[in-house]
Amino acid sequence: MDQSPLLIFGGRASPGLTGRICAYLDVPAGHNETLQFSDGNLFVRVEDNVRGQDVYLIQSTGHPANDNFMELLFWIDAFKRASATSVTAIIPYFGYAKGDKKDEPRVSIRARVCADAIEVAGADRIVTMDLHAPQIQGFFRKPVDNLYALPILVERLRRLPLQDPVVVSPDVGFAKPARRFASALDAPLAIVDKGRFSHDERAAVLTLIGDVRGRDAVIVDDFTASAGTLIEVARELMRHGARTVYAAVTHAVLGAGALERLRESPIRRLIVSDTVEHTAETLTDQVEVVSVAPVFGEAIRRIHHRESISAMFPDALSGREP
Repeated sequence: MDQSPLLIFGGRASPGLTGRICAYLDVPAGHNETLQFSDGNLFVRVEDNVRGQDVYLIQSTGHPANDNFMELLFWIDAFKRASATSVTAIIPYFGYAKGDKKDEPRVSIRARVCADAIEVAGADRIVTMDLHAPQIQGFFRKPVDNLYALPILVERLRRLPLQDPVVVSPDVGFAKPARRFASALDAPLAIVDKGRFSHDERAAVLTLIGDVRGRDAVIVDDFTASAGTLIEVARELMRHGARTVYAAVTHAVLGAGALERLRESPIRRLIVSDTVEHTAETLTDQVEVVSVAPVFGEAIRRIHHRESISAMFPDALSGREP
């Protein structure tokens, strides 16, 4: 077992999560600083000696996405140039994950570009959570651990005053993860078949598959930016007789106007994780944040001691339907 110290550093995008992960592991956070000059340029500096050490860097890529992504690259490069033996990039929210395919002419596969940049910068391993498309792991030639927020979100959902709950997938593509939520909550599953016809972050709800009448509905998803999909699905559920609507989402990017739209929606409470700490607007009481620090902390501990990560999620990684 590796007895070398755990060296954990956080970028500007994830100071809170970094602190909570360090508290879980009972280690201090490393010392580093980021400066941003008047022209927008970033400067990063490692203030601790990391020569010959395994370093764990925590930096999400939420708002502002491009600044945070560039800072991630600079940190990886800085640690490698400081002679760290390895750099594990902990990216709680992997930005540009929706750009995982070339589904129309003359567009970039943005997730692949980001993956290439992270590898070129020098990352030896990548740890992230609830990738929008699991096949993005194949964009990397380095090991990728895709963690799951499900245990943390389910723990909170179980404490809600839900009566005869039903879990709702907002589209067919998320049906398999949603089924795992339904199994964990011992609830049936409903699916909304929706279509998206443009890049304006609005979805058109088409069909509800399943029975929600008289039930407390829980919409689950990996990501929300405009909250448009959640709101349209919630309205559809209410039209079909749902008693109340809650939502649970891993990555709450929440751009400008999203919180106002949520306030006027049927969604009673939106439960999100702390993979994204900075949004375009200040969160309201309608949005509740739960921490996934125990999941990341345990993953870091296992990586450092050469233990299995997949053992943390036996159901999700078994390949079997729950």
